[in-house]
Amino acid sequence: MNVCVFGSAQPKPGDPAYIEAQHLGGLLADAGHQVVTGGYVGTMEAASRGAAEAGGHVIGVTCRQIEAYRPGGANPWVHEVWPTATLTERLDWLTSRCQAFLALPGGIGTLVEVSLAWNLLAVRAISPAPLILIGSGWQAVITILLEQQNHNIDDRVGRLAVCVPTVDAAVEALARWH
Repeated sequence: MNVCVFGSAQPKPGDPAYIEAQHLGGLLADAGHQVVTGGYVGTMEAASRGAAEAGGHVIGVTCRQIEAYRPGGANPWVHEVWPTATLTERLDWLTSRCQAFLALPGGIGTLVEVSLAWNLLAVRAISPAPLILIGSGWQAVITILLEQQNHNIDDRVGRLAVCVPTVDAAVEALARWH
């Protein structure tokens, strides 16, 4: 199964967030999944590296608009590149060609990716798939969103996003999905 991993471009090798993402990539590869990321640095690189080092297949979805903003191609752990022209096209590929979505801690770009996947799942624009958000930061964001906007988000939609504390718990939740 293609498992999309969303996350920050900020972590560097040796950072706890990088190590966590690398561990996640390895766990996913060990479980027989293909890892799909945005293809660049940070947790995208770390998840790619972990999967590649565990013998898994890694797909990176790159984007000319991002490379114009931040030069550099796919990280060296990517086996297959899916190149896109625009950020919108990249987001579409990430959400339409994967059967599961895992989000590590991240910034505004990660929030956009999570929100898009969640909305596409909510309106059934893509096939049912797990959306697993990793870490206490996501738990806080989702809790506040659902508490403050509960009159705008029905229970079924709220339950589509599952928060877990660790990457190990995320892979366990993914295994239970099937």
